[in-house]
Amino acid sequence: MSGLTLGAEFFPMNARDLDDVARVEAELQAFPWTRGNFADSLAAGYSVWVLRQGGELIGFSVVMVVLDEAHLLTIGVATAHQGKGNGARLLRHAMAMAKTAGALTLFLEVRPSNVGAIQLYRHFGFREIARRKAYYPAHEGREDALIFDKELA
Repeated sequence: MSGLTLGAEFFPMNARDLDDVARVEAELQAFPWTRGNFADSLAAGYSVWVLRQGGELIGFSVVMVVLDEAHLLTIGVATAHQGKGNGARLLRHAMAMAKTAGALTLFLEVRPSNVGAIQLYRHFGFREIARRKAYYPAHEGREDALIFDKELA
């Protein structure tokens, strides 16, 4: 891992970010969230953040907090900025924001095929607690989701 992207800063996501976020999401996922999904997350008041260096979008996260539980709905790092610690930085920030909002536990779902993400989550102490059969669309049928959690207290 080379060094973190220098000069990168977190900002609350806003409507001006939606095109960039949707573009990066489409670059990362075979079945991406739409611009509308991100707009709905903003409208719902979720904890939505972008990581930018200058004007360039490096990454984003969307966390829904309900009472004392948080759910990491999506997180992504632009391909050109992967392998530099930005995923860890985004995840650390998402956990901190969830904890600040009163969450005691953070949950997430991940595809079993997303080995890099699973390694990142395990590195941060997330544990696999369940599996949802046929949760994600896939090119051939559907793919399961692994459910992870982490205590934030």
